[in-house]
Amino acid sequence: MTRSVQALAYARPSSLDSSQAGPSLGLETAGGLTPRGAEAHPRFFSGFLTGPRTAARGLLAVADVAAARYYQRTLPASLDPVVTGNGDRLRFESFSGCCGVYARLDVLRDGLGGQETGHGTTNVDVNAPLREALSRLTADDPLHLRVGPQEMAVTTLDGPVVEKKVPLPDRWLRGFAEAQVASAGFDLRAELTAAQAVAFLRSLPRTPSSGRAGRGARWVVAAGGSLRPTTRPVPGAVCLPGPERLVALQRVLRDATALRVYGPVADGAAAASAWEVELPGMRLTLTLSPDSARGFSGEGGVLEALATDEAAADAELVSVLLAWEPRIEPAALAEQAGLDVERVRAALTRLGTAGRVGYDLADAAYFHRELPYDADRAERHNPRLVAARRLVGEGAVTLDGPRATVVSGDRRYQVRETGTEFGCTCQWWADYRGRRGPCKHALAVRMVRRGATAAGSVRGTTVVGGVR
Repeated sequence: MTRSVQALAYARPSSLDSSQAGPSLGLETAGGLTPRGAEAHPRFFSGFLTGPRTAARGLLAVADVAAARYYQRTLPASLDPVVTGNGDRLRFESFSGCCGVYARLDVLRDGLGGQETGHGTTNVDVNAPLREALSRLTADDPLHLRVGPQEMAVTTLDGPVVEKKVPLPDRWLRGFAEAQVASAGFDLRAELTAAQAVAFLRSLPRTPSSGRAGRGARWVVAAGGSLRPTTRPVPGAVCLPGPERLVALQRVLRDATALRVYGPVADGAAAASAWEVELPGMRLTLTLSPDSARGFSGEGGVLEALATDEAAADAELVSVLLAWEPRIEPAALAEQAGLDVERVRAALTRLGTAGRVGYDLADAAYFHRELPYDADRAERHNPRLVAARRLVGEGAVTLDGPRATVVSGDRRYQVRETGTEFGCTCQWWADYRGRRGPCKHALAVRMVRRGATAAGSVRGTTVVGGVR
Protein backbone atom coordinates (compact mmCIF):
# COMPACT_ATOMS: atom_id res chain seq x y z
CA MET A 1 0.00 0.00 0.00
CA THR A 2 1.51 3.33 -1.04
CA ARG A 3 1.77 5.81 1.82
CA SER A 4 2.82 9.36 2.33
CA VAL A 5 3.01 11.25 5.59
CA GLN A 6 1.12 14.41 6.34
CA ALA A 7 2.41 16.61 9.17
CA LEU A 8 -0.50 18.15 11.06
CA ALA A 9 0.65 21.16 13.10
CA TYR A 10 -1.71 22.26 15.88
CA ALA A 11 -1.15 25.37 17.97
CA ARG A 12 -2.03 23.40 21.12
CA PRO A 13 -3.84 20.18 21.97
CA SER A 14 -7.64 20.19 21.79
CA SER A 15 -9.19 20.14 25.26
CA LEU A 16 -12.38 20.24 27.29
CA ASP A 17 -11.96 22.92 29.95
CA SER A 18 -14.10 24.13 32.83
CA SER A 19 -14.74 27.71 33.89
CA GLN A 20 -17.30 29.75 35.82
CA ALA A 21 -19.25 30.11 32.56
CA GLY A 22 -19.38 26.32 32.14
CA PRO A 23 -17.48 23.73 30.10
CA SER A 24 -15.76 24.77 26.90
CA LEU A 25 -14.67 22.42 24.12
CA GLY A 26 -11.79 23.78 22.06
CA LEU A 27 -11.01 21.84 18.88
CA GLU A 28 -7.67 22.92 17.46
CA THR A 29 -7.25 23.01 13.68
CA ALA A 30 -4.31 22.26 11.42
CA GLY A 31 -3.66 23.75 8.00
CA GLY A 32 -6.69 23.92 5.74
CA LEU A 33 -8.36 25.68 2.85
CA THR A 34 -10.95 28.45 3.12
CA PRO A 35 -12.43 30.99 0.69
CA ARG A 36 -9.47 33.19 1.64
CA GLY A 37 -6.98 30.49 0.60
CA ALA A 38 -4.73 28.27 2.70
CA GLU A 39 -4.64 29.04 6.43
CA ALA A 40 -2.44 27.57 9.14
CA HIS A 41 -5.21 27.44 11.76
CA PRO A 42 -8.63 28.25 10.25
CA ARG A 43 -11.51 29.13 12.55
CA PHE A 44 -14.98 27.87 11.66
CA PHE A 45 -17.18 28.28 14.72
CA SER A 46 -17.51 29.74 18.20
CA GLY A 47 -20.78 29.34 20.06
CA PHE A 48 -22.94 27.12 22.25
CA LEU A 49 -24.14 23.66 21.28
CA THR A 50 -27.80 22.84 21.91
CA GLY A 51 -27.05 19.18 22.64
CA PRO A 52 -23.62 18.99 24.30
CA ARG A 53 -23.81 15.33 25.35
CA THR A 54 -25.08 14.24 21.94
CA ALA A 55 -22.38 16.20 20.14
CA ALA A 56 -19.66 14.77 22.39
CA ARG A 57 -20.82 11.21 21.73
CA GLY A 58 -21.17 11.83 18.02
CA LEU A 59 -17.64 13.22 17.82
CA LEU A 60 -16.36 10.23 19.77
CA ALA A 61 -18.07 7.90 17.30
CA VAL A 62 -16.28 9.58 14.39
CA ALA A 63 -13.00 9.35 16.32
CA ASP A 64 -13.70 5.67 17.05
CA VAL A 65 -13.86 4.93 13.32
CA ALA A 66 -10.71 6.97 12.64
CA ALA A 67 -8.80 4.87 15.17
CA ALA A 68 -10.25 1.50 14.15
CA ARG A 69 -9.39 -1.31 11.80
CA TYR A 70 -12.24 -3.75 11.24
CA TYR A 71 -9.99 -6.00 9.16
CA GLN A 72 -6.42 -6.99 10.04
CA ARG A 73 -6.98 -5.46 13.45
CA THR A 74 -3.40 -5.87 14.64
CA LEU A 75 -2.18 -3.06 12.38
CA PRO A 76 -2.25 0.49 13.79
CA ALA A 77 -4.71 3.09 12.51
CA SER A 78 -4.94 6.78 13.31
CA LEU A 79 -6.21 9.69 11.29
CA ASP A 80 -7.48 12.89 12.84
CA PRO A 81 -11.03 13.66 11.71
CA VAL A 82 -11.65 16.24 9.01
CA VAL A 83 -14.06 19.12 9.69
CA THR A 84 -15.78 21.23 7.06
CA GLY A 85 -17.71 24.43 7.65
CA ASN A 86 -20.49 24.85 5.10
CA GLY A 87 -22.08 28.02 6.43
CA ASP A 88 -25.09 26.31 8.00
CA ARG A 89 -23.42 23.21 9.52
CA LEU A 90 -20.22 21.53 10.62
CA ARG A 91 -19.32 18.14 9.12
CA PHE A 92 -16.87 15.88 10.94
CA GLU A 93 -15.58 13.01 8.76
CA SER A 94 -13.25 10.05 9.17
CA PHE A 95 -12.28 6.78 7.51
CA SER A 96 -11.28 3.55 9.23
CA GLY A 97 -7.70 2.34 8.87
CA CYS A 98 -8.89 -0.65 6.82
CA CYS A 99 -10.71 1.68 4.41
CA GLY A 100 -14.00 -0.17 4.91
CA VAL A 101 -16.02 2.27 7.04
CA TYR A 102 -16.73 5.96 6.38
CA ALA A 103 -18.17 8.03 9.23
CA ARG A 104 -19.66 11.53 9.23
CA LEU A 105 -21.28 13.62 11.94
CA ASP A 106 -23.30 16.55 10.62
CA VAL A 107 -23.98 19.17 13.30
CA LEU A 108 -26.80 21.15 11.74
CA ARG A 109 -27.87 24.73 12.34
CA ASP A 110 -30.36 23.66 15.03
CA GLY A 111 -27.54 21.86 16.84
CA LEU A 112 -25.44 25.02 16.64
CA GLY A 113 -28.09 27.20 18.22
CA GLY A 114 -29.03 28.69 14.86
CA GLN A 115 -25.56 30.19 14.42
CA GLU A 116 -23.65 30.32 11.15
CA THR A 117 -20.30 28.63 10.59
CA GLY A 118 -17.31 29.60 8.55
CA HIS A 119 -16.38 27.99 5.24
CA GLY A 120 -13.47 25.65 4.65
CA THR A 121 -11.94 22.28 5.52
CA THR A 122 -9.21 21.26 7.95
CA ASN A 123 -8.17 18.48 10.33
CA VAL A 124 -9.03 18.70 14.01
CA ASP A 125 -7.00 17.31 16.87
CA VAL A 126 -8.86 14.58 18.78
CA ASN A 127 -6.29 13.30 21.28
CA ALA A 128 -6.53 10.64 23.96
CA PRO A 129 -7.03 13.04 26.94
CA LEU A 130 -9.80 14.81 25.01
CA ARG A 131 -11.52 11.51 24.22
CA GLU A 132 -11.45 10.59 27.89
CA ALA A 133 -12.86 13.98 28.90
CA LEU A 134 -15.64 13.78 26.29
CA SER A 135 -16.61 10.30 27.45
CA ARG A 136 -17.15 11.68 30.98
CA LEU A 137 -19.49 14.42 29.73
CA THR A 138 -22.91 13.16 30.81
CA ALA A 139 -24.93 16.29 31.57
CA ASP A 140 -26.50 18.61 29.03
CA ASP A 141 -25.19 21.74 30.72
CA PRO A 142 -24.38 24.58 28.29
CA LEU A 143 -21.23 23.72 26.34
CA HIS A 144 -19.27 26.26 24.35
CA LEU A 145 -17.66 24.91 21.18
CA ARG A 146 -14.74 26.54 19.46
CA VAL A 147 -13.40 25.13 16.19
CA GLY A 148 -10.14 26.93 15.50
CA PRO A 149 -7.99 29.45 17.42
CA GLN A 150 -9.50 31.66 20.08
CA GLU A 151 -9.17 34.89 18.11
CA MET A 152 -10.16 35.40 14.49
CA ALA A 153 -7.23 37.76 13.93
CA VAL A 154 -4.61 35.31 15.17
CA THR A 155 -2.44 33.94 12.38
CA THR A 156 0.55 32.78 14.44
CA LEU A 157 0.33 31.60 18.04
CA ASP A 158 3.00 31.75 20.72
CA GLY A 159 4.19 28.63 22.47
CA PRO A 160 5.15 25.19 21.24
CA VAL A 161 3.44 23.72 18.23
CA VAL A 162 1.90 20.27 18.63
CA GLU A 163 2.81 18.27 15.54
CA LYS A 164 1.39 14.91 14.51
CA LYS A 165 2.79 12.91 11.64
CA VAL A 166 -0.14 11.02 10.14
CA PRO A 167 0.30 8.31 7.49
CA LEU A 168 -2.04 8.81 4.54
CA PRO A 169 -2.38 5.59 2.53
CA ASP A 170 -3.53 6.13 -1.03
CA ARG A 171 -6.33 3.66 -0.32
CA TRP A 172 -7.88 6.17 2.08
CA LEU A 173 -7.97 8.88 -0.55
CA ARG A 174 -9.56 6.51 -3.06
CA GLY A 175 -11.93 5.35 -0.34
CA PHE A 176 -13.35 8.84 0.22
CA ALA A 177 -14.07 9.09 -3.51
CA GLU A 178 -15.54 5.60 -3.85
CA ALA A 179 -17.79 6.04 -0.80
CA GLN A 180 -19.20 9.22 -2.35
CA VAL A 181 -19.86 7.47 -5.68
CA ALA A 182 -21.53 4.52 -3.98
CA SER A 183 -23.72 6.74 -1.78
CA ALA A 184 -24.98 8.71 -4.76
CA GLY A 185 -26.57 5.48 -6.03
CA PHE A 186 -28.37 4.63 -2.77
CA ASP A 187 -32.07 4.97 -2.00
CA LEU A 188 -33.86 4.98 1.34
CA ARG A 189 -34.77 1.36 2.15
CA ALA A 190 -36.03 1.49 5.73
CA GLU A 191 -36.76 3.94 8.54
CA LEU A 192 -37.06 2.91 12.17
CA THR A 193 -38.26 4.79 15.22
CA ALA A 194 -35.89 5.44 18.10
CA ALA A 195 -37.07 2.39 20.08
CA GLN A 196 -36.92 0.13 17.02
CA ALA A 197 -33.47 1.42 16.13
CA VAL A 198 -32.13 0.81 19.64
CA ALA A 199 -33.51 -2.72 19.72
CA PHE A 200 -32.08 -3.59 16.31
CA LEU A 201 -28.62 -2.06 16.78
CA ARG A 202 -28.19 -3.59 20.23
CA SER A 203 -28.99 -7.01 18.78
CA LEU A 204 -25.99 -6.87 16.45
CA PRO A 205 -22.68 -8.55 17.34
CA ARG A 206 -19.84 -6.37 18.57
CA THR A 207 -17.11 -8.69 17.32
CA PRO A 208 -16.67 -10.50 13.99
CA SER A 209 -18.32 -13.91 13.68
CA SER A 210 -16.01 -16.85 13.15
CA GLY A 211 -16.36 -19.86 10.91
CA ARG A 212 -18.29 -20.29 7.71
CA ALA A 213 -21.45 -18.69 9.12
CA GLY A 214 -19.56 -15.48 9.71
CA ARG A 215 -18.49 -15.13 6.08
CA GLY A 216 -20.42 -13.91 3.08
CA ALA A 217 -23.08 -11.25 2.58
CA ARG A 218 -25.84 -10.74 5.13
CA TRP A 219 -29.14 -9.09 4.31
CA VAL A 220 -31.90 -7.37 6.26
CA VAL A 221 -35.34 -6.25 5.12
CA ALA A 222 -37.93 -3.91 6.65
CA ALA A 223 -40.73 -5.90 8.31
CA GLY A 224 -43.18 -5.05 11.07
CA GLY A 225 -41.54 -1.77 12.01
CA SER A 226 -38.09 -3.29 12.35
CA LEU A 227 -35.42 -5.02 10.31
CA ARG A 228 -35.32 -8.80 10.08
CA PRO A 229 -32.53 -10.92 8.63
CA THR A 230 -33.14 -12.67 5.33
CA THR A 231 -31.10 -15.38 3.66
CA ARG A 232 -31.43 -13.84 0.19
CA PRO A 233 -31.64 -10.33 -1.26
CA VAL A 234 -35.41 -10.02 -1.67
CA PRO A 235 -36.84 -6.75 -3.10
CA GLY A 236 -36.10 -3.88 -0.71
CA ALA A 237 -33.39 -5.79 1.14
CA VAL A 238 -30.22 -4.06 2.33
CA CYS A 239 -26.83 -5.69 2.60
CA LEU A 240 -25.36 -5.63 6.11
CA PRO A 241 -21.76 -6.72 5.61
CA GLY A 242 -19.81 -7.07 8.83
CA PRO A 243 -22.58 -5.94 11.23
CA GLU A 244 -20.01 -5.51 14.01
CA ARG A 245 -18.75 -2.48 12.07
CA LEU A 246 -21.83 -0.54 13.22
CA VAL A 247 -20.58 -0.64 16.81
CA ALA A 248 -19.67 3.08 16.72
CA LEU A 249 -23.40 3.90 16.51
CA GLN A 250 -23.81 2.51 20.04
CA ARG A 251 -22.28 5.77 21.28
CA VAL A 252 -25.40 7.79 20.35
CA LEU A 253 -28.28 5.35 20.83
CA ARG A 254 -29.46 7.08 24.00
CA ASP A 255 -30.16 10.24 22.01
CA ALA A 256 -31.35 8.68 18.74
CA THR A 257 -34.71 9.75 17.33
CA ALA A 258 -34.69 7.57 14.20
CA LEU A 259 -32.57 5.24 12.07
CA ARG A 260 -32.60 5.42 8.29
CA VAL A 261 -31.01 2.72 6.13
CA TYR A 262 -29.85 3.31 2.55
CA GLY A 263 -28.61 0.97 -0.14
CA PRO A 264 -28.69 0.17 -3.85
CA VAL A 265 -31.18 -2.13 -5.56
CA ALA A 266 -30.43 -5.67 -4.37
CA ASP A 267 -29.11 -7.80 -7.23
CA GLY A 268 -27.78 -10.77 -5.29
CA ALA A 269 -24.22 -9.51 -4.86
CA ALA A 270 -22.76 -8.04 -1.68
CA ALA A 271 -23.18 -4.27 -1.69
CA ALA A 272 -22.30 -1.19 0.34
CA SER A 273 -24.91 0.35 2.62
CA ALA A 274 -25.33 3.44 4.80
CA TRP A 275 -26.80 3.67 8.30
CA GLU A 276 -27.90 7.13 9.43
CA VAL A 277 -28.90 7.88 13.02
CA GLU A 278 -31.04 10.99 13.43
CA LEU A 279 -30.16 12.99 16.54
CA PRO A 280 -31.50 16.29 17.89
CA GLY A 281 -29.90 18.87 15.60
CA MET A 282 -27.41 16.34 14.20
CA ARG A 283 -26.99 13.24 12.06
CA LEU A 284 -24.42 10.45 12.38
CA THR A 285 -23.87 8.26 9.32
CA LEU A 286 -21.75 5.15 8.86
CA THR A 287 -21.22 3.81 5.33
CA LEU A 288 -20.01 0.22 5.09
CA SER A 289 -18.05 -1.34 2.24
CA PRO A 290 -19.48 -4.54 0.70
CA ASP A 291 -17.31 -6.77 2.87
CA SER A 292 -15.27 -6.38 6.04
CA ALA A 293 -12.18 -7.56 4.16
CA ARG A 294 -12.89 -5.31 1.19
CA GLY A 295 -12.17 -1.61 1.43
CA PHE A 296 -13.89 1.06 -0.63
CA SER A 297 -10.65 1.81 -2.49
CA GLY A 298 -11.02 -1.11 -4.90
CA GLU A 299 -14.65 -0.61 -5.90
CA GLY A 300 -13.84 1.07 -9.22
CA GLY A 301 -16.75 3.50 -9.28
CA VAL A 302 -14.52 6.45 -10.18
CA LEU A 303 -12.54 4.84 -12.99
CA GLU A 304 -14.79 6.00 -15.82
CA ALA A 305 -14.52 9.63 -14.75
CA LEU A 306 -10.76 9.42 -14.29
CA ALA A 307 -10.22 7.86 -17.70
CA THR A 308 -11.75 10.57 -19.89
CA ASP A 309 -10.22 13.84 -21.00
CA GLU A 310 -13.73 15.31 -21.20
CA ALA A 311 -14.39 14.72 -17.49
CA ALA A 312 -11.03 16.29 -16.62
CA ALA A 313 -11.88 19.48 -18.54
CA ASP A 314 -15.42 19.54 -17.13
CA ALA A 315 -14.08 19.13 -13.60
CA GLU A 316 -11.87 22.20 -14.01
CA LEU A 317 -14.91 24.21 -15.12
CA VAL A 318 -17.22 22.90 -12.40
CA SER A 319 -14.60 23.39 -9.67
CA VAL A 320 -14.67 27.17 -10.06
CA LEU A 321 -18.42 27.15 -9.42
CA LEU A 322 -18.13 25.37 -6.06
CA ALA A 323 -18.56 27.78 -3.16
CA TRP A 324 -18.47 25.63 0.00
CA GLU A 325 -22.17 25.01 -0.51
CA PRO A 326 -23.85 22.50 1.84
CA ARG A 327 -26.05 21.36 -1.07
CA ILE A 328 -24.73 21.07 -4.61
CA GLU A 329 -27.43 20.30 -7.16
CA PRO A 330 -26.10 18.84 -10.44
CA ALA A 331 -28.98 20.35 -12.40
CA ALA A 332 -28.20 23.86 -11.14
CA LEU A 333 -24.48 23.36 -11.79
CA ALA A 334 -25.26 22.11 -15.30
CA GLU A 335 -27.15 25.30 -16.05
CA GLN A 336 -24.33 27.49 -14.73
CA ALA A 337 -21.62 25.53 -16.55
CA GLY A 338 -23.50 25.05 -19.82
CA LEU A 339 -23.12 21.24 -19.57
CA ASP A 340 -25.63 18.43 -19.43
CA VAL A 341 -26.35 16.84 -16.04
CA GLU A 342 -24.52 13.58 -16.77
CA ARG A 343 -21.31 15.43 -17.62
CA VAL A 344 -21.64 17.41 -14.39
CA ARG A 345 -22.07 14.18 -12.41
CA ALA A 346 -18.94 12.76 -14.03
CA ALA A 347 -17.08 15.98 -13.19
CA LEU A 348 -18.25 15.77 -9.56
CA THR A 349 -17.04 12.17 -9.42
CA ARG A 350 -13.64 13.27 -10.66
CA LEU A 351 -13.55 16.13 -8.13
CA GLY A 352 -14.44 13.56 -5.47
CA THR A 353 -11.20 11.70 -6.21
CA ALA A 354 -9.35 14.79 -4.98
CA GLY A 355 -11.59 14.99 -1.90
CA ARG A 356 -13.32 18.13 -3.15
CA VAL A 357 -16.92 16.91 -2.90
CA GLY A 358 -18.86 14.47 -0.74
CA TYR A 359 -22.42 13.17 -0.83
CA ASP A 360 -25.13 13.70 1.78
CA LEU A 361 -27.82 11.00 1.71
CA ALA A 362 -30.28 12.92 3.88
CA ASP A 363 -30.21 15.86 1.45
CA ALA A 364 -29.69 13.63 -1.64
CA ALA A 365 -27.11 16.20 -2.71
CA TYR A 366 -23.35 16.69 -3.01
CA PHE A 367 -21.47 19.12 -0.74
CA HIS A 368 -18.20 21.01 -1.15
CA ARG A 369 -15.12 20.34 0.94
CA GLU A 370 -11.37 20.42 0.32
CA LEU A 371 -9.35 17.52 1.68
CA PRO A 372 -5.57 18.03 1.85
CA TYR A 373 -4.75 15.79 -1.11
CA ASP A 374 -2.91 16.20 -4.38
CA ALA A 375 -5.60 16.30 -7.07
CA ASP A 376 -3.71 13.82 -9.29
CA ARG A 377 -2.74 11.41 -6.52
CA ALA A 378 -5.72 9.06 -6.84
CA GLU A 379 -5.17 8.79 -10.58
CA ARG A 380 -1.43 8.12 -10.31
CA HIS A 381 -1.86 5.32 -7.79
CA ASN A 382 -5.01 3.61 -9.06
CA PRO A 383 -3.68 0.23 -10.24
CA ARG A 384 -6.34 -0.47 -12.86
CA LEU A 385 -6.15 3.01 -14.33
CA VAL A 386 -2.34 2.92 -14.46
CA ALA A 387 -2.48 -0.50 -16.12
CA ALA A 388 -5.10 0.63 -18.64
CA ARG A 389 -3.04 3.66 -19.65
CA ARG A 390 -0.01 1.41 -20.07
CA LEU A 391 -2.00 -0.93 -22.35
CA VAL A 392 -3.08 2.02 -24.49
CA GLY A 393 0.48 3.32 -24.66
CA GLU A 394 1.83 -0.10 -25.66
CA GLY A 395 -0.59 -0.37 -28.58
CA ALA A 396 -2.31 -3.33 -26.96
CA VAL A 397 -5.83 -2.37 -28.06
CA THR A 398 -7.24 -3.37 -31.45
CA LEU A 399 -10.77 -2.25 -32.29
CA ASP A 400 -13.11 -4.29 -34.47
CA GLY A 401 -16.55 -2.72 -34.48
CA PRO A 402 -18.31 -3.43 -31.17
CA ARG A 403 -15.52 -5.82 -30.19
CA ALA A 404 -11.89 -5.28 -29.29
CA THR A 405 -8.83 -7.37 -28.60
CA VAL A 406 -6.41 -6.44 -25.82
CA VAL A 407 -2.97 -8.05 -25.61
CA SER A 408 -1.67 -8.21 -22.04
CA GLY A 409 1.52 -10.19 -21.50
CA ASP A 410 1.25 -13.44 -23.41
CA ARG A 411 -2.57 -13.43 -23.35
CA ARG A 412 -5.23 -11.96 -25.60
CA TYR A 413 -8.52 -10.78 -24.11
CA GLN A 414 -11.75 -10.15 -25.97
CA VAL A 415 -13.70 -7.08 -24.87
CA ARG A 416 -17.25 -6.68 -26.14
CA GLU A 417 -19.48 -3.64 -25.96
CA THR A 418 -23.26 -3.74 -25.53
CA GLY A 419 -24.75 -0.28 -25.36
CA THR A 420 -22.98 1.47 -22.50
CA GLU A 421 -21.80 -1.80 -20.91
CA PHE A 422 -18.57 -3.70 -21.50
CA GLY A 423 -17.69 -7.34 -20.96
CA CYS A 424 -14.33 -9.10 -20.98
CA THR A 425 -12.93 -12.63 -21.05
CA CYS A 426 -10.52 -11.96 -18.16
CA GLN A 427 -10.80 -13.47 -14.68
CA TRP A 428 -11.59 -10.11 -13.04
CA TRP A 429 -14.69 -9.75 -15.18
CA ALA A 430 -15.72 -13.36 -14.54
CA ASP A 431 -15.46 -12.75 -10.78
CA TYR A 432 -17.24 -9.39 -10.54
CA ARG A 433 -19.21 -8.84 -13.78
CA GLY A 434 -18.64 -5.10 -13.58
CA ARG A 435 -19.85 -4.74 -10.00
CA ARG A 436 -16.45 -3.32 -8.99
CA GLY A 437 -16.04 -1.14 -12.07
CA PRO A 438 -14.39 -2.08 -15.37
CA CYS A 439 -11.36 -4.34 -15.60
CA LYS A 440 -8.15 -2.82 -16.96
CA HIS A 441 -8.83 -4.28 -20.42
CA ALA A 442 -12.36 -2.85 -20.72
CA LEU A 443 -11.10 0.45 -19.31
CA ALA A 444 -8.33 0.61 -21.91
CA VAL A 445 -10.85 -0.04 -24.70
CA ARG A 446 -13.16 2.63 -23.37
CA MET A 447 -10.28 5.10 -23.25
CA VAL A 448 -9.43 4.33 -26.87
CA ARG A 449 -13.03 4.65 -28.02
CA ARG A 450 -13.35 8.02 -26.32
CA GLY A 451 -10.13 9.27 -27.84
CA ALA A 452 -8.10 9.29 -24.62
CA THR A 453 -4.36 8.85 -25.10
CA ALA A 454 -1.55 7.79 -22.85
CA ALA A 455 1.81 9.47 -22.82
CA GLY A 456 3.75 8.53 -25.93
CA SER A 457 0.84 6.73 -27.62
CA VAL A 458 0.17 7.03 -31.34
CA ARG A 459 -3.43 6.82 -32.55
CA GLY A 460 -4.22 4.63 -35.58
CA THR A 461 -7.37 3.50 -37.40
CA THR A 462 -7.89 0.14 -35.73
CA VAL A 463 -4.75 -0.17 -33.61
CA VAL A 464 -3.81 2.36 -30.93
CA GLY A 465 -0.28 2.66 -29.54
CA GLY A 466 3.30 2.59 -30.61
CA VAL A 467 2.98 -0.55 -32.75
CA ARG A 468 0.97 -0.79 -35.98
